[in-house]
Amino acid sequence: MAMNVAGSSGGGGRRGRRRAVMAEINVTPMVDVMLVLLIIFMVSAPLLTVGVPLDLPQTQAKSLDQDKNPLTLSVNLKGQIFLNDNEIALNDLVPKLKAITDARSGLDERIFVRGDKKVDYGTVMRVMGRLSAAGFRRVALVTEVDQG
Repeated sequence: MAMNVAGSSGGGGRRGRRRAVMAEINVTPMVDVMLVLLIIFMVSAPLLTVGVPLDLPQTQAKSLDQDKNPLTLSVNLKGQIFLNDNEIALNDLVPKLKAITDARSGLDERIFVRGDKKVDYGTVMRVMGRLSAAGFRRVALVTEVDQG
């Protein structure tokens, strides 16, 4: 067996010898943590964007620029109306929308309308009429991208 004694004081043993500084960083634990975080964010990201669960119709139209905090009106299959994520009665829609636009001071604000593809056409038209009565002139109908 060979022994490396270079740098020792000659007294034999390990007394005067120092260990060399380890210059390598072990990145394996960091990569493992990053991959776990990536998987967590990939699974949770779609859950953050869903409000009222709807089966939206599909079109080939181009997407619109979205605001930071868009005003969204949703109509589900049962005919329930949701303003952002809060359920609201059809009769209370106009006063609530007027109060929101007064608070935001947006005269030309866009509202996004999401309607289930199986909802009654008359229900959506009643909601659109209330939007017109509330003073909204920029109404965007939300759809999914056509997959076919």
